[in-house]
Amino acid sequence: MPSSEALPPFEQVVREHGPRVLAICRARVAAADVDDAWSETFLAALRAWPDLPGDLDVRAWLATVAARKCIDVHRARQRRRAEPVADVPDVGFEETTHDEGVWRHVAELPTKQRHVITYRYLGGLPYARIVELVGGSEPAARRAAADGLRTLRDKEIR
Repeated sequence: MPSSEALPPFEQVVREHGPRVLAICRARVAAADVDDAWSETFLAALRAWPDLPGDLDVRAWLATVAARKCIDVHRARQRRRAEPVADVPDVGFEETTHDEGVWRHVAELPTKQRHVITYRYLGGLPYARIVELVGGSEPAARRAAADGLRTLRDKEIR
């Protein structure tokens, strides 16, 4: 059973080890992400603090937590992020009865064909990603799309 009786108060740990954690973060992430990595390290440490053993090597443990949080921050930075803009441009999209007719016919397709066509042609997803969403295999997804498109063509949707 963990005991935190021998551990110093958390505030003292932040004061003592904060500069070392900051140095680790500076060495591992971009300058813009240092504060986030440092904060995430101590938030994680605070959450775990009550359950830690009293004989814990706090310095080594915090170094490990900091290194892992730096990896998390770095990975988050690598993901694609939307850039905020002051004004959203008007793309001039107009819904027409033609579009409504097409999507009405798409809605009548069998479920898998409807999903594959929607993900592929409205969402622009590759078949490999579509398979993750609807199940089956990539050839089956391609077949569902082809069958659905043939059904739509047979209805003479232009």
